[in-house]
This record gives sequence, structure tokens and C-alpha cells, in this order.
Amino acid sequence: MMQAPTFDALFRNCQRSAVHLEMRDGYMRSDPAFIDWAAGKVIDPAERWRSWLDIVKEATGRGVSVRRARIVSEPVSDYIRFEHSVTDGLNINAGEEVGWLPRQQATALALPGNDFWVFDDKAVLVNHFDGEGDSLEHEYAEDPQLASLLSSAFEKVWEKAVPHAQYRLV
Repeated sequence: MMQAPTFDALFRNCQRSAVHLEMRDGYMRSDPAFIDWAAGKVIDPAERWRSWLDIVKEATGRGVSVRRARIVSEPVSDYIRFEHSVTDGLNINAGEEVGWLPRQQATALALPGNDFWVFDDKAVLVNHFDGEGDSLEHEYAEDPQLASLLSSAFEKVWEKAVPHAQYRLV
């Protein structure tokens, strides 16, 4: 396994595209932002995740296409409700396109076993999580076959996904 560059470096070096596929119904439930949201506190995504917003805004400002697809079970989990509630202020505000695909519509798709990022169709960052959704490690590779496989899987999801502005939580 190659040493993974930082997200900053991956986005800074990205020239054309960054795609991200998320397939879990919950991540890092111990995240203070999720805990605050669950307690009814107002979350300002631009304030909470300023560095992420700045990194992605800089990339999209250079013309990098950043797309994120989320496969979700319906009815959605509380964590997905949280993600949906901060998507406009964080992801869309940064220039990302976000699509949502109900899991029932993903049955016929061949999908990888893990969430991932693909940068410029060549650099791959696979995200590994434990059973509670906490991040374990990132696996980095510059493997053309893996990048092609993951990019293809992402595109199949993207074709079926509902754009964020049109997706209604169930």
C-alpha cells in the first residue's frame, strides 16, 4: 500500500475530476457535529468544516469537476438526515455536485466493497471504516485498472442518482 497523500494534496494536484462514492448509512456517529445536530443545535457547515470547504472551493474554482454520490437505504437513517441537512451549506456551497441513489435502485449495479475517491481517473483513495462508521484507514493507489473499475462503478451510480436539489428524504 502506497502512502496516501493528504486530502489537501490530492485536491491541490487534481486537474480535471474528483468523484466520491459513499455507500454507508452512517459515519462517525461520535462526530461532535452529528451529536450537536441530533441535539437540535443549528449547524453552520461553512464554519464547522471551513478547511474542507476551502479545499474543495479552490479545486472547483480551477475548473475541477467534483461529484459525490450517496447510496442510501430508505427510510433514511438519522445520520443520512444529518448529511442531507448540511449538504447545501457544505458540498453544494463548495461547488460539488451531489446525487442520491436509493439502495433499492442499486441492486443491479456491480459495486465495490468500500467507499472511495478517484482523482483524475488515476489516483484512488479507498476509505475503510469499522462497523460503527469510524474511519480506520485510507488505502491509496495509482493503479489504472482499479481507477477504471471504480470510475465505472461511480458513473453507473451517477446515471441513476437523483440530484441533491430534487432528492426528498423518505
